[in-house]
Amino acid sequence: MSYQQHFSMGSGSRPARRNFEFGRTCVVRPQGKHQATIVWLHGLGDNGSSCSQLLENLPLPNIKWICPTAPTRPVALLGGFPCTAWFDVGEISEESPDDWEGLDASAAHIANLLSTEPADVKIAIGGFSMGAATALYSATCAAFGRYGNGNAYPINLRAVVGLSGWLPGSRSLRTKVEGSHEAARRAASLPIFICHGTSDDVVPYNYGEKSAQCLNTAGFRNLTFKSYEGLGHYTVPREMDEVRNWLTARLGLDGSRS
Repeated sequence: MSYQQHFSMGSGSRPARRNFEFGRTCVVRPQGKHQATIVWLHGLGDNGSSCSQLLENLPLPNIKWICPTAPTRPVALLGGFPCTAWFDVGEISEESPDDWEGLDASAAHIANLLSTEPADVKIAIGGFSMGAATALYSATCAAFGRYGNGNAYPINLRAVVGLSGWLPGSRSLRTKVEGSHEAARRAASLPIFICHGTSDDVVPYNYGEKSAQCLNTAGFRNLTFKSYEGLGHYTVPREMDEVRNWLTARLGLDGSRS
């Protein structure tokens, strides 16, 4: 789905607290020993089912994949047209106001999905496009130990992957991390893998690059940024192979199937 058009968020009074109804969650069970569980987040207008079909073909037999579906809501970027979205967005830019309520609701839903996993299983979050933005926001919540609304972030996140996305809340991130020794410690130890195509006409390449730079400057030192020459707003096998190799190494997984 293309969503290149930019629409302003509009001004006026903030609406009352919203209720978010998340859609169907699909699960891909591990084929081997269960060593890690990853919540994978779809892009704008997509759903968990399509993600699960992609992920079940990845040779990562020790991972359980949880693929939730975002709430259906009006999206300002689409002129108020309702579709599945992890949060509202008016335009993909550093100047666009962040929908903190929507971001916190999605980050909390993701953490809740991971909260019942066995203690010896490593947990991670990844996503594509708006899903990547939500995954990266979850990374900042994990570093701060709380959501944007101040509630405690309850899980020990071990890795984050963001493909063709951007970082919400980038403007204030460094100040927030530097204000807490614990946040700085957690940020420095959290592995993050960000990939972006140089020909992305939906989420421009420089937003992905700037997001990686912002995270690194804020103290997320264990970060890898990969650019893909000529890649648009989609994934390719080479990129997914590198995601697989990175996850295998960072999560200490057993060898993959051939």
